[in-house]
Amino acid sequence: MIITCQNCTCRFRIDEAKVPAGSFTVACPKCQTTVSSTATSDANESSALGMGRSPSTSHPRFQRSLPAPLFRIGPVTGDEEPSTEPAKLASPGANELALSLISLLKPEKSDRVSQVRPVWDRRRVLVCTVLEHREPIAISLTEGGCEVFVAADTQQAVERMRESRVDVVILDQSFDPIDQGAAFVAREVSVLRPAQRRRIFFVLLSSSKRTMDAHAAFLQNVNAVVNFNELSDLPGILDRSIREYNELYKDFNVACGVASL
Repeated sequence: MIITCQNCTCRFRIDEAKVPAGSFTVACPKCQTTVSSTATSDANESSALGMGRSPSTSHPRFQRSLPAPLFRIGPVTGDEEPSTEPAKLASPGANELALSLISLLKPEKSDRVSQVRPVWDRRRVLVCTVLEHREPIAISLTEGGCEVFVAADTQQAVERMRESRVDVVILDQSFDPIDQGAAFVAREVSVLRPAQRRRIFFVLLSSSKRTMDAHAAFLQNVNAVVNFNELSDLPGILDRSIREYNELYKDFNVACGVASL
């Protein structure tokens, strides 16, 4: 269990097996200030409150965190620029601009946005998980035709979500536990306006919940749940889930004039 001293902001770890039930106090090893805390529970384990500075709201004065980089299969050659180069990342309105140009070139077609996602418009997936699962997930999704961004920590994940549009967010509850990464990523999604939230398919990875358990997904405020034992089938599960999601919102998307996810 990690505790933060309110006086000197020192963070120190104590053995959870020795933590008494309910509230307790402990002396800060740095400034000896008495710190009050409570034992962790399922209700507050994922809470992003009371942890001091938030990686999603703090603004470093001298250094700006880079967003999660684009994943590439194989080694990066010397003549390749880092994947975080802005010129290589599609701007949020790039796809909308392309669709507008196509409609101008073909005025005889209907003004309604096509419900079939163009082949060239690859889904942008943000992967927020522990190191053990990052590469297998990124490789399988990249080979499946997705544009995958892999976050190493909370700041990279939040910066990527704020800098450019992502279609899918895949989150592991154990992601960046020191900075409560799972809580901050989930909060970043939950604070979106409804119109923006509907354009993100939120997937939770779990070791205890069944894949595609709709009730568990509802309770966790996500669109789908995938068990770690079925990560090898993640591209197919994701494709099927998004197809069902698009079918659910088909008429709504037509009415709003937006393309399917």
